[in-house]
Amino acid sequence: MKETANYYKAFGFTIKSSIALPELKSMPSSLDTVDIEIEFGNLTEAWNSVSTPSNRFFVSKQQIMFHLAHIAIYSIENGNKIIVSPMEGTEESQLRLYILGSCMGAILMQRKVFPLHGSAIAIDGKAYAIVGHSGAGKSTLASAFIEEGYDLLTDDIIPLTFSKESGKPSVIPTYPQQKLWQESLAHFGHDSSNYKPLINRKTKFAVPVTNQFSDKPLPLAGIFELVKTKEDHITLMPIQKLDRLQTIFNHTYRNNFIDDMNLREWHFQSAVKVINHVDVYQLRRPGLGFSVGELVDFVLEINDNNKVLVI
Repeated sequence: MKETANYYKAFGFTIKSSIALPELKSMPSSLDTVDIEIEFGNLTEAWNSVSTPSNRFFVSKQQIMFHLAHIAIYSIENGNKIIVSPMEGTEESQLRLYILGSCMGAILMQRKVFPLHGSAIAIDGKAYAIVGHSGAGKSTLASAFIEEGYDLLTDDIIPLTFSKESGKPSVIPTYPQQKLWQESLAHFGHDSSNYKPLINRKTKFAVPVTNQFSDKPLPLAGIFELVKTKEDHITLMPIQKLDRLQTIFNHTYRNNFIDDMNLREWHFQSAVKVINHVDVYQLRRPGLGFSVGELVDFVLEINDNNKVLVI
């Protein structure tokens, strides 16, 4: 694969990459400083020395390696370098999917930037995070806000930083793209043939967000845990006391890295800062049918009135 230097801005960092990353905002090549470098390398020997048959990840305090069969071996080092060792025949679109996902999530943790797993939307100069387990509808709800004229801050990974003075968290924008299922695209009247399917997921697509992306950090004003239920109505309720800490842990991106990276204390202290300044809610929705319009109204009601509604 041909190596050329490309410069980008994403996740709050300047990035120099030997791999083209067209999803990201390009920057001039005359940058004085670079925060993260992405380059090709041969990691076969290094991976063989640390891998085990039962685990496709190797995690230590300053390095994370993982191997994806028929795609690549990745090494994320010291919070400032990603090395990619592609398998023969791998397309760069396959490499990018994991660079911008698991690799950047690992970089954030190495740099002690708190990563939640979900989407964040800008509303009235504030950020609202939507978290939840796979299939809960996080990106679909975020897309519903975009359809209503609100801006996307991030999809998949939500980087949080904290004010040194107050400890209040802010959301750092990542890059202007969503990952949406074909069903969600159809609901919003979009033709999936206009978008490129994600690797190994023929019914999930990369959807650029060209005109409604907020590229400035915003204070985090609320977290909504989206949960599918068998009920036929929507319920919004506050998550109380220590349950909030468990919710934050459950929806930390790659939380399985925390112990092996010796980050348990940092994670706990960061989570405490979040719940000291931000309300956390559970937004329960019917598992069948689309209720995103009503879900949007519930979040906007919280933003407008700073109160909890329970139905």
